[in-house]
Amino acid sequence: MKLTLIRHGITEGNAKHLYYGATDLPLSKEGIEMLKAAALCYDYPVAKHYCTSGMLRAEQTLQIIYGDIPHAQISDLREMDFGVFEMRGFYGDLEHDAAFRLWCQGDVEENVCPGGESARQMADRALRAITPIIEREEDTVCITHGGVIARLMMQWFPDDSGNPYCFTPDAGSGYQIVFQGTTPLSFRSIG
Repeated sequence: MKLTLIRHGITEGNAKHLYYGATDLPLSKEGIEMLKAAALCYDYPVAKHYCTSGMLRAEQTLQIIYGDIPHAQISDLREMDFGVFEMRGFYGDLEHDAAFRLWCQGDVEENVCPGGESARQMADRALRAITPIIEREEDTVCITHGGVIARLMMQWFPDDSGNPYCFTPDAGSGYQIVFQGTTPLSFRSIG
């Protein structure tokens, strides 16, 4: 079975380096044009099943790459909820915020954003959501988010550095993972 995870295209939140996950942003004009160009130049993997996180940016990405195809929306594949930090940037906004500085201290993976969730909570949620897809053992393409993809990949292919960001794909890119049963065997970059 092959599971393909593709990160949505660029949004205004990406361009402005904002913390956003729960905010349902659309693709930016740049993101739309980038995906259209990529879809013309690159043969994205096809599958028996398709799904998205249900967020607008993921839905738009699926539409641009694959067209109008039947797909499931799996809300637990959405990005991390940054709570009170949503739609705020570090410089000029959060760098002096006491709650943000407290969140950044210690184990950032485990610290819960005020009003949101931790990276670990998001990773656990995404793993629970993707498990039935893997257990179905039928090729599937999922359009989801950078943090989700990075943490799932770290779960399946731990890196010695322990840095989840090493698996964060560029917008419109991702990974295709080969599973035998529920065991991840290998992966390749796509996009």
